Amino acid sequence: MLRYRCSRGKMTYCLGILTTSGLVMAADSRTNAGVDYISTYQKLFDFSVPGERVIVICTAGNLSITQEVLTLIRRDLKAQLEHSLNTLPNMYEVARYVGHKLRQVSESHRSWLAKDNIDYQCTFLVGGQIRGEEPYLYLIYSQGNFLQATPETPFLQIGETKYGKPILDRTLRFDTPVDAAAKYALLSLDSTMKSNISVGPPLDLILYRTDSFEICHRAEFVLGDPFLAKVRQFWEASLRRVFEEMPEIEWNRSQPCPTSSMVLPTAKIPVAE
Repeated sequence: MLRYRCSRGKMTYCLGILTTSGLVMAADSRTNAGVDYISTYQKLFDFSVPGERVIVICTAGNLSITQEVLTLIRRDLKAQLEHSLNTLPNMYEVARYVGHKLRQVSESHRSWLAKDNIDYQCTFLVGGQIRGEEPYLYLIYSQGNFLQATPETPFLQIGETKYGKPILDRTLRFDTPVDAAAKYALLSLDSTMKSNISVGPPLDLILYRTDSFEICHRAEFVLGDPFLAKVRQFWEASLRRVFEEMPEIEWNRSQPCPTSSMVLPTAKIPVAE
């Protein structure tokens, strides 16, 4: 059972959105090994120093790998090392630091996990702002390399991404107000939960406003949360209303359809003698 659970890669859904007015980070908390083994683990972590820097990390993939990476990051902070999340001068160096830790841990376990066909792949989202620069958002792979959110691609996803992507593709832009971006993030998570049992509450949501250097907006939505249920009901009702108002399809038929007045030939049924 444990081997199967560790080998699964898409056991969560995490999302980061970067806009001109701020940053949104969101994640579910579910991990499972089938319908008979479901548990929850935190996937969103805040390493901010209020007034100086805001750094938020989301994790997806092999749980043992991601937990070890976070442990190493916390040890560096506790030991007050020269290079840690509290001392790095910019978000690019933060992304390189997290990527190095992830590659280090992945390499140390890769051969042993591969022997048992256990998937060691992990991905991280790292977003935030350090005083003296603008906010940034990065997606970091197991190999330690990463890519950056841009005005043309203002959101990044990890984990079970396909169900929550269409709503973001159709609605989200770089100049979207950050408060609206938080709603899109919540709808993206809810759409994923609706379609995939491996993603589920509690949901963690963080909203950060550019140049505030402090996270003042946090939300956690547990199973059965009345607000989350209200959002889902409102969204589904709105979708049904929009579909009802859509123009009718203009069918182009090359041949006339048979009408009820036309007599169609009937098959002869053999009668047993």
